Parts: sequence; structure tokens; C-alpha cells
Amino acid sequence: MPVISILFGRPAAVGDLPEPSFFSDLNLDQVFAAVAADREQYQLAPFFRVPLHDFAAVEYRHEVLRDLEDQGTAAIEAFAKRMRAVRDDLARVRKLRYQYQKEVWFLRAARGYCTAVSEFAAALARADLISRGLTAFRDFVTGYVVSAAFTALAAEAAEVDKVLDDLAYCVNVRGPRVTVTRYEGEADFSADVLATFAKFADGSVEDYRGTFRNWPEMDHVEEQIADRVARLFPAEFAALDAFCARHGGFEDETVTTFDREVQFYLAYLDFMRPLKAAGLEFCYPQVSADDKGTDVAGAFDLALAAKLAPRFQDVVSNDFRLSGQERIIVVTGPNHGGKTTFARMVGQLHYLASLGLPVPARRASLFLPDQVFTHFEREEDLATLRGKLADELVRIHDALAAATGRSLLVMNESFASTTLRDATFIGERILAQMTERGLLGVYVTFIDELASATPACVSMVGTVNPDDPAERTYKIVRKPADGLAYATAIARKYWLTYPQLKERLAS
Repeated sequence: MPVISILFGRPAAVGDLPEPSFFSDLNLDQVFAAVAADREQYQLAPFFRVPLHDFAAVEYRHEVLRDLEDQGTAAIEAFAKRMRAVRDDLARVRKLRYQYQKEVWFLRAARGYCTAVSEFAAALARADLISRGLTAFRDFVTGYVVSAAFTALAAEAAEVDKVLDDLAYCVNVRGPRVTVTRYEGEADFSADVLATFAKFADGSVEDYRGTFRNWPEMDHVEEQIADRVARLFPAEFAALDAFCARHGGFEDETVTTFDREVQFYLAYLDFMRPLKAAGLEFCYPQVSADDKGTDVAGAFDLALAAKLAPRFQDVVSNDFRLSGQERIIVVTGPNHGGKTTFARMVGQLHYLASLGLPVPARRASLFLPDQVFTHFEREEDLATLRGKLADELVRIHDALAAATGRSLLVMNESFASTTLRDATFIGERILAQMTERGLLGVYVTFIDELASATPACVSMVGTVNPDDPAERTYKIVRKPADGLAYATAIARKYWLTYPQLKERLAS
């Protein structure tokens, strides 16, 4: 039977993929590191590096997330906790040296696995699930727990464990000599000892009891005692040997795949929880692999919001849209006005949508890009023997060469190292190529003329407080680029406009 995947619907090989270069530009590396924090054992990083490219795949994940939000995650968390204990026991088996100690821990792991799966199957049977992913897994695990293989594993593990637990033997220590014998009904003085010392238990007294160190491995004396016990009960220990030999790989691949993949969802839900509690909004975006029309309201930079915690009230949201032949948002405005943050936000929204995750926005309709490219400022690399401008040109050339008409390109303050004339010329050529290919893009620039370079360009401007132009609002609004307006506002604030200067000089 093929393995069921609640991430991809069908088996998908996700290896140790390298981190895409645009993650650091968009601060997605920070977001995903925070999402996967404390879940290192699940190795979630590769899942964040495999975007989806069609509506059906994204909707498949949306369904699972909605089920988890509607039904709660308590049962899954309990299952995951038990499965972590199973993995811990199996890891201990690999580290131990003594055969019977290894086998007993293996038996414990198998019993823990059977309990985890059985109880989780019962919990899923009570859940009102809608998603294809969780429903398919429920159907699988419901059949699995009554299968011959699983019932035999559970029954045999329980029987062997009971047989071993019922063993009774005596350890006689006389000087350096230790003798192990069967228990033949010898007197048990435990009750007498407790009764004798019961009177000393009244009141607060100092505890003089010694403690034994809990070493991970048995020492040589314990091993020899265990060897003698095994000789006394050969049939019981032969059953333990046989169990371990028969059930060496008792974990089912679909179960272990689910155990890992579901953490992708749980981790993101946990990451969103404090942000939503603070009033920040997330939504399931409408996505399309064909329609490049974009409509987003109340969006914010997810990495910045997480960094500002708990000062969530400082998070500023923005809206943007593209319709008809509009493809490229050209962002201008004053320095330190939120332009770069806006560009990162646009890139984050598109990529998170392609992962099938809720996006940080009140409402969002987004295109699913086949690739994401970024062009942010870099330190000069002396090894390339290129100057800064040459390096920027090489990088944008490589990005445009690899991009298709379905790609997203985010550019931030590119070519600021050259003259205004050259930066304008280069920017116009790049925007013309982006328009010709139909790329979606964001172009943050200090050159107002680029905001209307092609019919595909939409001008958005960072705004300031009209009463105090030095105060940034971090709101990016759709309007024609008007950089001179900021200069006029600042001049007016300091009484430096032409009429103000004339008035001052006349007085």
C-alpha cells in the first residue's frame, strides 16, 4: 500500500535541500527558524523549501489546517509525545551494549508504539474530519490497528512483557559472592521492616537514605546477574529473543511519515497563536496558478512582527493590488519609510501561500509563482574581482535568465552605487524585460521616474505625517511618485520655502 502523505497527498521524496538564497533577503530564514524551534528532531527545514505550484495541492493543506484548528490538536500532541518516547527508547537500544538490556528497551519501545497508535486511532475515530489528508490517514490507521501484523505485534509484546514482569528470583549477596536462585516462597520481610520503622515516619526527620546513580548502561555485576536469571528462565528469555528478531522494524512507514509531517502544521499553528491573540490577522489566501490578479488587505511583515513581540501594536499593515495588465509594484518614498519591509512582505506572502499556509493578512488573493528571485544589496565579494555595480548587474542578469513568466522578482534599492542617470537607464531596461516576460515584481527605488516606466508598473509611495514630514507612517499607498512633495514639506516645516524665506527676510 502506498504511503499516505498529509503534506503532498502522495509519497514525495524530500531530501536535505539547500536553503534558497532569497530566504535571507525576505527574512524567511528567521521565520522558519522560529516556526521550527524546539522541533529539531523532526527535521522540518526541508518542508519549507518545497513550494507548491497548483491550486489543488495548496487546498489540500488548507483542508488539513482547518481540521486541526476546528478539532483541536490535543490528540495529535499526545500521539506525538508517545512517539517521541518510542524514538528515545529505540535510540537507547542503539547505544547500549548488553544484549538483554537492549532487548528489554526494544520491547518497551514496541509496547509504547502499539499504545500510541491504538489510542490515536480511537481519537481519530471520534473526530469530525473533513480534510482529505486526515481522513485518508484515519481510514488507514483504523484498518492498520486491526490488521494481523499489528494485532500480533501488540499481543506478543504484551505477552512477553507480562512473562518477564512475572519472573521472581532471589539475589543472595555474601561478601564478594553473589548467588542467583529461583524464588521458592522464601519469606518476604518487606512488610515487617516497614512496620518496624513506621514509628519513625511521624514528624519531620532528616532523610539518611542513600540513592543509586541511574547509569544508562548496566555494570558488569548487573550483567552477570541478568545472565544467571536468563539461565534460570531460558524459555522466557528465548521468547524475548524471538520477539526482537521477528519485529526488528515494527514501525509502519505511513505512521512515522504522519508523525513527522503533522509537525509542519502544528509548528506553524503554534507560531501564529500569540500573533493572533495580539490581534494580528491571518487568512487562508485564494490562490491561482493562472490568474496574476492580486488583491491583499491588512498584510504585514511576518518576520518583523515576530521580532517586535510583545510590542505587536507597533506592527503596521498595508494593502496592495494588481489587476488587468498590472504586474510590477514600484515603491518610492522617503528613506526609512518602510519600503524594504513592504517589499519583503510581498515576497513572504507569495511564498507562504505557495507552502499552503495561512498568510499574515486580513484578506489575500495571490498568484502561485514557480520561482522567487530577489535582488538586494550585497557586500562586495573580492573573490569575484568585480565591483559592486558589476556584481549587481551579473546577479540581475542571472535572475532574469532563470525567471519565467510565472516567476516573482523582488528588487530592493538596486544600483544605488551608480549615478542617477545610469541607475535610471538600467532600471528602465530591467522593468521593460520584466514587463515583456510578464513577471510579477516589486521594485523599490529612489528614482521616481521608474514608477511609470511601463504600463505594467503600479506606483506605490511611502507616506509621512503631513504635520511632521520627518515622522514616517510606514504606510505604503497607491499613488503617483511625488518625491518633491517631501522636500517641500520638510522645507515648510523649517520655514525654508521661497514664500517663507521672503517673509522672513522682509521682517
